[in-house]
Amino acid sequence: MTDLFIEDKIHDECGVFGIFGNDTTDIIDETYLALYALQHRGTLGAGIAINDNGNMSVVKGFGVVPEALPEKELSRLKKAKIALGHVRHTTASVANDRTSIQPLLMRYVNGQLSLALNGALTNYSELREHLHRGGAIFQSNSDIEVIAYIIAQERLETASIEEAVLNAMDKIKGAYSMVMMAPSRLIGVRDPRGFRPLCIGKLGKNYIITSESCVFDSLGGEFVRDVEPGEMVVIDDEGVHSYKNNCGGKTSLCLFEFVYFARPDSVLDGMCVNIARQRAGIELAKEHPVEADMVCAVPDCGIDAAIGYSMESGIQYGVGLVKNRFIGRAHNNRKKHAQYNLRIKLNAMKSNVQGKRIVLIDDSIVKGETSKHIVSMLKKAGAKEVHLRISSPPFKYPCYFGTDIDSTDNLIAAHKSIDEMCAEIGADSLGFLSIDGLHRIADECKIDFCDACFSGNYPIEASRQSHEDKYSKKL
Repeated sequence: MTDLFIEDKIHDECGVFGIFGNDTTDIIDETYLALYALQHRGTLGAGIAINDNGNMSVVKGFGVVPEALPEKELSRLKKAKIALGHVRHTTASVANDRTSIQPLLMRYVNGQLSLALNGALTNYSELREHLHRGGAIFQSNSDIEVIAYIIAQERLETASIEEAVLNAMDKIKGAYSMVMMAPSRLIGVRDPRGFRPLCIGKLGKNYIITSESCVFDSLGGEFVRDVEPGEMVVIDDEGVHSYKNNCGGKTSLCLFEFVYFARPDSVLDGMCVNIARQRAGIELAKEHPVEADMVCAVPDCGIDAAIGYSMESGIQYGVGLVKNRFIGRAHNNRKKHAQYNLRIKLNAMKSNVQGKRIVLIDDSIVKGETSKHIVSMLKKAGAKEVHLRISSPPFKYPCYFGTDIDSTDNLIAAHKSIDEMCAEIGADSLGFLSIDGLHRIADECKIDFCDACFSGNYPIEASRQSHEDKYSKKL
């Protein structure tokens, strides 16, 4: 996918969903609908795996949910007791790797397992090399395949799948919120740092484990609680069982979940995302005030922060940009087509901005190309001034915990000062939210945060080496 409006953002790599059926609900249909609710976490691929009395099968494909899971394919799935769902975003280097689309279905000597992951292992290369030398044969470059191998190995030495997963957690390092299904169980696991969100809910008598609480609202269910960092939750016919062997340490929930990744109607570890984003706008107005006639947002990601900026500054909030919501994904790699897609996705509201001093709110700047285009668009529409305000600090450092920014190559803030960025983008002024201000937006959150992509302070040791498989093929 080469849409400039999409690619000039930081992306989380996926969203996960698992459901254990205890009533007559069609859980395949519920899983499909849940993936729509998680679509914002990944648009490059989607899949559903089901468990029919211990017999597992999977359907998956490229694209957004209706593209990846057409009715003809879904009809192959029978009614099931347990189901998993996954939406995927990933780096461009493996964007066409069909084998990496999840859920992963594996068969080993003790039966079948299916797994879906949100996150990334920091010791992936080390673990994969060790498994390779032990004779493992890999079909993908996915972290989930390494995790599956380790769980399978542990299962051969333990009395239960629960014990095997707990042992595997001692070996895998990094960020992982994961759901998996064994023949008679649904299992959810969150890494000890809690980098990525994971929560439990109910839909009638059915239990759900998923990335965000917005899923429960979308399905008409109810939120029960967050999975604690380090916790393993097991759901079977007897109910919900909790294993907290790895709980109680320092935590590191990704702060960018509140800025961009999560849906605004979700609640993460006790903090409403919508309120956090409005607070970001309030903090931004305090830190970077400016005289202006109107505050507007880059839709949709900047809207909540723009409302907060307007509330604090007293400057009227208005619509400066209109988003075309009926444009599909780009289908051409050439840059001119990416720019064309940006132009038809966003248009300036000339009647609202003409002759006015505009405060433009966005959630982040990555490459800077999108910001440059939008500022130019507003000025061509007659805006006298465009003051760009960003509701997060400058991105200066790679993320090794499950996003698609693993180097500084495309991070403009890593190579230019704020004044230089402002000049390149063409804004009249540029202000970013401070790191301290960002931490203040989620005071009600029950756990602590990771801000490494802004500060360079990594909460755990992260490998700077990425694995490259010279034999991998783009399918």
